[in-house]
Parts: sequence; C-alpha cells; structure tokens
Amino acid sequence: MSLSTLSEQRKGIWLALACYGIWGLFPLFWYPLNHSAMPAEQILAQRIVWSSVFALALLLAFSQGRALVVAFRQPKVLAMFALSSLLIAANWLIYLWAIVHHHVVEASLGYFINPLFNVLLGFVLFKERLNAWQIAAIALALAGIAWLAVPAGQIPWISLFLAFSFGFYGAVRKLAPMPPLAGLTLETLMLLPFALGYLAWCGMQNTLVFGELTPLQKTVLFASGAATTLPLLAFAAAAKRITLSLLGILQNLSPTAQLLLGLAFGEQLSGARLIGYGLVWLGVLVFLYGVGLQMKREKAA
Repeated sequence: MSLSTLSEQRKGIWLALACYGIWGLFPLFWYPLNHSAMPAEQILAQRIVWSSVFALALLLAFSQGRALVVAFRQPKVLAMFALSSLLIAANWLIYLWAIVHHHVVEASLGYFINPLFNVLLGFVLFKERLNAWQIAAIALALAGIAWLAVPAGQIPWISLFLAFSFGFYGAVRKLAPMPPLAGLTLETLMLLPFALGYLAWCGMQNTLVFGELTPLQKTVLFASGAATTLPLLAFAAAAKRITLSLLGILQNLSPTAQLLLGLAFGEQLSGARLIGYGLVWLGVLVFLYGVGLQMKREKAA
C-alpha cells in the first residue's frame, strides 16, 4: 500500500469519526423539540429546507456549482441521486419519529446493526471478503433480531429500517459519481419541493407548528441545516476513501453514544429485550475482535 493510499485512508478514518461523533450526540441536539407540538414529518420538512439552504450556500462559497449543473444533464446520475435522496429522507423521518416518541434506545440498536449490514453489503455489492469473525458477527446479530421478534414478541422495525435504509444509502453514495458537497446539495434540492409543498399544505390546513415554538426550538430547526449537512459531507467523503467494512466498524461510536443518551433520558430495557440487544452487541464485539486480529497480522507481515 502506497503512502498516498495510507494518507487517504487516514483522512477517511478521521472524517468518519467526526461524522459519527456528531450523529452520536443527535438525540441531545433534537431533545428541545421533544416537548414541542411539532410532529416528526414537519421536523423532517424543516430539516430538508434548512439543509438545502446551507448546502447550497456552501456549494456557492466553494465554487462547486458546475458539478451540480452537469449532473442535471445526466439522467443516470439524477436517477442514482433520486434513490439516495429517498433513502436518506426515509432514514431521517424514522429517526426523528423515534426521538420524538422516546425510542432512542431502539434507534441506537439500528445503528449497531448497520455496521454488520454494511459488511454484508460490502460482500454482496463490492466483493469484499468475509472472514470467519465477520460471519459469526452477522450470525449473532441475526440471532438477536430473531430473539426480539419471537421470544420477546417485538420485531425491532425501527432498528431494522434505520439499519437497512442507511446501509443502502452508504452503498449508493459510494458509487455516486459526484463530489460529496455537490452530491449532497443535489439530494437536498431534489427533496426541497416536496418539503416546501408539505409545509405549505400544513399552513393551509392550519396545522403548521412554528409560531408557538420557543426561541431555543426555532434555533434547533435553523441549525439543523448545518447539523445535517456537515456530518453527511464527512460521511460521503469518508465512504470514498475507506471500505464499507471499515466505515461500519467506526460507526459503533454513534449508537454507543445514542444508547447512553437514551438510558439517560429514562428509557428502559426489559429483560427479554436485553437478551436480543445483547446478542447484537456481542456480534459487534466479535466483529471488532476479528478486525483487531487482522490488523495485528497485517502489522506483523
């Protein structure tokens, strides 16, 4: 491996750590809106609007508008980003719903599952090799999900949806032929008409919640553009530099922080659910142990 390749990989690792660190604190960021009357759909629409504004401002500031103009002339690129826009919007909606309805712990489980799902996607889509530790980790995660679905009597829909939607989003962005900032701007601009249309409809129905928000709650909405755009830029840039498997390993920082915040907010884990969660967490630990062994072998070689 060349020095330039190592340097790019290092950049990718730092970008991923920055991204996951911010996402890990997201329940804290959105917490002021937990006590508002604004539903998750309106929060999502506001988030899309302010993300579009912030991303477009960055695009113009860094003079990268040409990449966006070129993309609008390429139907295949537009189709790819239409798919990534749909995936990230669905992921945002379910995540915001989970936070507003006090399911932070279940949301965190989704992002514990996601790294293992990334490994599976890496194997299927990008022909990345699976070793015995990774196979064991995926098997433990599947056992944990099965336990939650059968003995615990509760399929973790929130967790599974978050894991799958973000896993496929990461795969699409890895293949997307655009710079991270231009690609993110295109995604948000594709979603913008729907967000504005929905907010306008809410306004006509007198169901729009905004005027009665506190100054802090309004600040959270305005700041959601930067809070959304910056980590997604870091994620897209990291996905270009490192494998999906490594991206998945580093992602464990985010759900660990979210889990601790969920417990701090007073959410409970029953004994039956704890077993299922425990199997997933054990799968993550097995996966990390296997990675550690592999790194030692590579260092020794």
